[in-house]
Amino acid sequence: MSGSSFGKLFRITSWGESHGLAVGVVIDGCPAGLPLEAEDIQRYLDRRRPGQSKYTTRRNESDTAEILSGVFEGKTTGTPICIAVYNKDQRSRDYGEIAYTFRPGHADYPFKEKYGFRDYRGGGRSSGRETIARVAAGAVASLLLKELGIKVMAYAKAIGPVTIPEEEYRLDEINENSFYMPGNAYAEKAGEYVSSLMSQTDSCGGIIECRADGLPVGLGETAFDKLDALLAQAVMSIGAVKGVEIGDGFAAAASTGSRNNDPFYMKDGKVCKKTNHSGGTLGGMSDGSQLILRAAVKPTSSIAKKQHTVNESGEDVEISIHGRHDPVIVPRAVVVVESMTAVTLADLLLQNMGARMDHLRKIYLP
Repeated sequence: MSGSSFGKLFRITSWGESHGLAVGVVIDGCPAGLPLEAEDIQRYLDRRRPGQSKYTTRRNESDTAEILSGVFEGKTTGTPICIAVYNKDQRSRDYGEIAYTFRPGHADYPFKEKYGFRDYRGGGRSSGRETIARVAAGAVASLLLKELGIKVMAYAKAIGPVTIPEEEYRLDEINENSFYMPGNAYAEKAGEYVSSLMSQTDSCGGIIECRADGLPVGLGETAFDKLDALLAQAVMSIGAVKGVEIGDGFAAAASTGSRNNDPFYMKDGKVCKKTNHSGGTLGGMSDGSQLILRAAVKPTSSIAKKQHTVNESGEDVEISIHGRHDPVIVPRAVVVVESMTAVTLADLLLQNMGARMDHLRKIYLP
């Protein structure tokens, strides 16, 4: 299976299956000398760990990170970093009755057609558990960004129809509620909505917003490797994400040039923008202002409500999916979006070192 790697210089390769021995990631290209301990990775993994509230799957996993290579005496060595998380609470029996039935909203049917067989235990490589690799890599990338004064932060802007207007954000409350929403009052409303869906054996989606501060001007290229394009690829590669927008995104289609353009002005000898409709990018490159992106996350596909489908024998059947599943994926996906954003930015920062001769002179000339 190809397509399990992302990035050019800071390159990550995801491996493992939902019900296999372990899942993990290999990070190639991380510079030597970056302080890194297992605890740094664990803090990120704990944010996506199951079983933290009644709104997440009850699968009982500690998701403990083990660094197998690439770190010595608390610092990266410049060689590939391999991080593993061993699966402890697989219950493959929960998937026995769907071994020959295609679940609506899942990858079962195209996976079977593409490869001629499929791992039906939790979805195998198509499982959301694969995102552990992304989060582990994102933890390392975020440490690299922090060394350069760059901060990436994500949160749930919306859970189902419950949306927080930007002017009512309370960023200090993000970690105080089960949904990672920047507002406890809105999180309470979201909880009531999700609870009502749970009683109906149904699910919902939402919107995750991610922001990055401290970016230099010029990350990204002007053609195929635009900052916008690579961020869209990175975030859209997360299984449950069905849409990505940068800045005003789709709202820009209903705007006008005079409103959508961000006027420039000088401040303390620097070029600044009065507004940020572009979301921190211009011409495929970062423009020095805050990067803003949003990801639309679909409702959880695994629901106990009866649905029409077909089996591998070509028969029309009904299915009711049992097992332990999130009624809403958004809270655990917040750190995944943040991580893929961090990985993309780390890779582009390393690529950008060779954009100008004066950069190379600073590195190689005494």
